[in-house]
Formats: sequence, structure tokens, C-alpha cells
Amino acid sequence: DVQLVESGGASVQAGGSLRLSCLASRSTVSISRMAWFRQAPGKEREAVAGIESDGKVSYSDSVKGRFTTSQDNAKNTLYLQMNSLKPEDTGTYYCVADMSDDRRYWGQGTQVTVS
Repeated sequence: DVQLVESGGASVQAGGSLRLSCLASRSTVSISRMAWFRQAPGKEREAVAGIESDGKVSYSDSVKGRFTTSQDNAKNTLYLQMNSLKPEDTGTYYCVADMSDDRRYWGQGTQVTVS
């Protein structure tokens, strides 16, 4: 199993920046893929960014050019740097770990509010 703990959520003004962190309970080297999802009130959960074990990253069109995800294997931590934040970025942000056997683990989420 993998426990994931997100942190860094806050309330910010539009145009501001935040960095989210996700600490994994085991080595991130052993995780096939890590990703960030978000869910706004009344909306479905959506994928925001992902990073493969080979370092390949991907982003949704809505955050491309503004968000950057990275992984520090020495700290077992996934990051999401969010710049030029917009009100539509408001939501609960979740960290996800996908294992080689297709198991998926979710963190508890951290709230981001942009006004």
C-alpha cells in the first residue's frame, strides 16, 4: 500500500502562485506514475498533471503553461507548482499513485481557493 499526504493548499488571489506537495509513504521510485487531479464544487474530478517513472510529464490543456509537476525521489515527494492562478483553478487537489499492478492510491486532498 501507499499513503499519500498532500499539503500546500491555501486561498490566494488570481494571478498568484502556490506549490502543492504530496508525500508518499514509500519510495516514489517504486511507483509507475504519479499524478494530480482536482475537483471543483459540483464538477467531476479531472486530471491536471502526471509524471511517469521515466520522467515524462503531461498536463491538461487548462493548466498547460501555468502548472509544473515534478518529483523528488530522494524525498518521496511529488510537487505541483501553480502559477498565474485563475478562479477556475479553485477546487480540491488530489495526489494519485499508480502501481505496476494497476492499483491506484489517492491522497485525502488539499483545498485551493482562487478569488
